[in-house]
Amino acid sequence: MIRTGIGYDIHRLTKTRKLILGGIEIPHSHGLEGHSDADVLSHAIADALLGAIGAGDIGQHFPNTDKSLRGISSLEILKRVTTILAERRTCVVNIDATIIAEAPKVAPHVSAMRQKIADATGVGESNVSVKATSNESLGAIGRSEGIAAMAIATVETKGSGD
Repeated sequence: MIRTGIGYDIHRLTKTRKLILGGIEIPHSHGLEGHSDADVLSHAIADALLGAIGAGDIGQHFPNTDKSLRGISSLEILKRVTTILAERRTCVVNIDATIIAEAPKVAPHVSAMRQKIADATGVGESNVSVKATSNESLGAIGRSEGIAAMAIATVETKGSGD
């Protein structure tokens, strides 16, 4: 059975953190606020994967009230989500994601992001697409107050899908 899920995440920019997107540290004057490393791209993908199997969202599995998760790498979250999929006899088929940000330019980092995400989810790099767009100076993202990401994931479940 083929199933799909959609994920979205947004975090506020802050001067006090490094910017991590798709598991890659990107040189920038600001990073993202959050309980984990605040990697919005990985979070959106994790939510898409969990949604594809009807397993809620990352907030349910990795709550920001859990002190043991403070600063956790979002690639580790993706690995744990992939384990949840495997326990349900499900594997990742394809991931397509978009980063929404005014700055920095992420195009030079896309290949490395794709590889990190592929490694974390157990698929080939050709099964992971990462794109970026701006918000054309509109809204909070357009004012460079935050960065968002959205993702869709396709998974294949062996058996009844239960």
